Amino acid sequence: MKRDLERVEVPGEHEARERAWGVVTAAFAERKPIPRPSHWPRVAAVAIALSAVVAATVSSPGRAVLDEIREVVGVERAQPALFSLPAPGRLLVASDEGVWIVQQDGSKRLLGDYREASWSPFGRFVIAAGDNELAALEPDGDVRWSLARRGPRSPSWTGSETDTRIAYLTTTRVHVVGGDGTGDADAGGPSHRVGPVWRPGTGFTLTHVDTLGRVSAYDIDSGQGPWRPTGRSRSFRGPRKLAWSDDGKRLLLLTRRQLVLFGSRSQTPLLVRNERLVDAAFRPGSRELAVIRTREGVSELLVARRSLFSGTGRFTDLVWSPDGRWLLVGWPAADQWVFVRADGKRIRAVSNVSAQFRSRSFPGVEGWCCAP
Repeated sequence: MKRDLERVEVPGEHEARERAWGVVTAAFAERKPIPRPSHWPRVAAVAIALSAVVAATVSSPGRAVLDEIREVVGVERAQPALFSLPAPGRLLVASDEGVWIVQQDGSKRLLGDYREASWSPFGRFVIAAGDNELAALEPDGDVRWSLARRGPRSPSWTGSETDTRIAYLTTTRVHVVGGDGTGDADAGGPSHRVGPVWRPGTGFTLTHVDTLGRVSAYDIDSGQGPWRPTGRSRSFRGPRKLAWSDDGKRLLLLTRRQLVLFGSRSQTPLLVRNERLVDAAFRPGSRELAVIRTREGVSELLVARRSLFSGTGRFTDLVWSPDGRWLLVGWPAADQWVFVRADGKRIRAVSNVSAQFRSRSFPGVEGWCCAP
């Protein structure tokens, strides 16, 4: 019956569809096959917004127009499915269905009904957060251990071959637990929703943002929690992300309006750049930064301030490959993942990302691990 109803022609639908499609095709008549930094996406953004309004006034044809718009927005000649990754390693992906592992050959496995996840230091295990559970998993989905906790978020695992720690957020606090699931402790003080991160290197130095927007560091090696901060910065408004460089010498704080870089002591900024950025990430084995910015409806990927790729709409999930040669960018408006080589010489795109992970919303990439 659903298909029969969709075949019924409602008065005015055909004309509305033709008008909407006319706006889109006119705007994209001069479009290049692969998006490059240019002024056309700004025009396309306006055209898409106008055509989407028209398309929303019709039913079945309206949905067809929106599907056609999505086709126009994305990278042309994109693969219909993720057949393989362009670099060694495995992806962790979070969708409405749960958390998945994706192998280099494109095969994938659903680990379970979890919201977030991250890799263990050597990629042998996964730490995942569900509604009221923190669980350590084998790559095949077997549960090693679990903790019942209210609303755990942003798990982060660090350590050596023989000794590891996991940091995670509860509704209001930052906690630390051993890699074997024992010794769960409040690290100290209320925490902002920004995920805590571990400083690379020897020992266990945890960095997080408190509710006042201050970056605080804790030496988790010293006794039992709660711990006193060994360093604390001034307050920053609108914190959104923390990340360390692999050498532990630079700490990135991304806020709504600024990019802030600290040294290893995480107290006094080395650099404060006033710029609205969507995301930023250090290149593996380097202090080089990749960033995503959005201006006038156009998103742009830059590495060391060199523009590599741009497109209409918002990019998400800026993730480096473990070998530092490729970047993965999510493009929800096109339902695509775009793999961009760091030298800008190659671009690979994959379409139908949401359907591949049984997700109504666009899936998020939780990590890419690990180079052999």
